[in-house]
Amino acid sequence: MSDTVAYKILTGPQLEELVAAGIFAGAPVDIADGYIHMSTAGQAQETLEKHFAGQADLHIAAVDLAALGDAVKWEVSRGGALFPHIYAPLPLSAVVAHGPVETDADGALRLPDQRGQAG
Repeated sequence: MSDTVAYKILTGPQLEELVAAGIFAGAPVDIADGYIHMSTAGQAQETLEKHFAGQADLHIAAVDLAALGDAVKWEVSRGGALFPHIYAPLPLSAVVAHGPVETDADGALRLPDQRGQAG
């Protein structure tokens, strides 16, 4: 796959853990599955709607997959699409931007730009 940036939706406490510890072992579902679930830019909206509907205090992190090397595996998941999965803890050093989950006027997820601001 040629995508070099993928996205992880995090709860407020999960983002705090990542920033404070400099590493994130994963959400409960990640730990149970043995890898950290990620989404491409085109998959993030559906991930948000399917797995985080109605939740508040959500954040999104843009992750440089190239920085993670062989820990990233592209695997078939929802709807037969390839999703990036990280088979290692996520280091803060691979996060190129993060911000609160925000949507635009039509409800579409606004991805953080690489300056760390949503938008």
